[in-house]
Amino acid sequence: MRFSSIFYTITLIFTLGIGAIGIAFLWLIEYDKANYARELNTKYSIVARATLLYLNEIITQDEYKEQLSNLYMPPVINEDKKEKIIKEAATLEEISTELGVSAILFHQKKNYLKITKDDETLLLIDTAYQSYRYIIIQIIFAFVAGIILLTYIFIIRKIMPLGKLKREIDKFAQGDLEIKNVATGNDEISQVASAFYEAVSQIKNLNKSRQLFLRNIMHELKTPITKGRITAEMIEKNKNQERLIDVFERLESLINEFAAVERATSRLVGELKPCKVRDVIDEAIDIAMADNSNVKVEAIDDTTIKADFKLLAIACKNMIDNALKYSDDKSLKIIISNNEIIFSSKGAALENDLKYYIEPFTQGSNAKKSFGLGLYIVYNILEAHKFKLLYNHQNGVNDFIFSLNKSNQGKNIDK
Repeated sequence: MRFSSIFYTITLIFTLGIGAIGIAFLWLIEYDKANYARELNTKYSIVARATLLYLNEIITQDEYKEQLSNLYMPPVINEDKKEKIIKEAATLEEISTELGVSAILFHQKKNYLKITKDDETLLLIDTAYQSYRYIIIQIIFAFVAGIILLTYIFIIRKIMPLGKLKREIDKFAQGDLEIKNVATGNDEISQVASAFYEAVSQIKNLNKSRQLFLRNIMHELKTPITKGRITAEMIEKNKNQERLIDVFERLESLINEFAAVERATSRLVGELKPCKVRDVIDEAIDIAMADNSNVKVEAIDDTTIKADFKLLAIACKNMIDNALKYSDDKSLKIIISNNEIIFSSKGAALENDLKYYIEPFTQGSNAKKSFGLGLYIVYNILEAHKFKLLYNHQNGVNDFIFSLNKSNQGKNIDK
């Protein structure tokens, strides 16, 4: 449990609360015990003084009874019992005065008051005496601690859906729209969980509608484009035919790029299977129909990764197309090394930060016959795989890097 967790904070607060109450009760026990001892001493002092005054005939019997009306302690009549108690009892306190000697005795969980005047000894028993009330204090503490513990359990149960909600939000952040409704009641947390579930459900429905709409449009557009190109190839060869064919080729390329965008942005990654990075590069070169003399591959470390083979090949194909199109010498070097694919080509540095070019329909000033979707598609395919796109320019060479190490997830795009 992390220290920043609300569960940890609540647990810490309640633990400190229980500890503070425990310390308070210990202090209360000591205070109450001392106060109880003072009350007994005061009681015995009054009884001893009144008894000594009576034995010395300073006060009458009626005055004696009046003074001890609420503090009556009967004498022990049996002489044998009295002698036994005096012999075996522990003396707690003894006070000598001019009138006589008084002592507090403790024997078999009872308190006695021994009063001696000359040779006369009187033993009084405290019938109202009770040993200190530890059990009562413990019961009160257990009751208070039980209430606090029940309150803690109640609060933890109430906020428990927060942990489940966080896990569902994490799934949503990773592109997983299969979210569960973790609401368990009608409180505010459950209302938030229900609202989140409904929002994700709406997003999922809108996403399905968008995918269906785009796929239908792309399907419907491919037919007239194909027919238009066939018709253009049948007319007389001249500049107009070349322009028409070029237009239809660009339209077909745009449809294909839109299809890649739709798949990548929808995170429709297929089953991730182990594959060699070199095989992905070879597939990309074939799709790009690039001349092998212009593309050199250097596999320092032919890493095996888990990926959607076709989709990752499309990302590599776009990088190959861009390099061959914009490099100064129309050539490209691909380096496979240490969980990285480096597309290295000669040319001027990017005019803007890399973040600018991964937005759709953004181009450099020297862009020709481009829709500005290349790096946008690449970025989204890598994001769908939890890979990263990095960029570096040094000594007149542009390096676009696919970082295949998922530990880099969450890092900002490098400039």
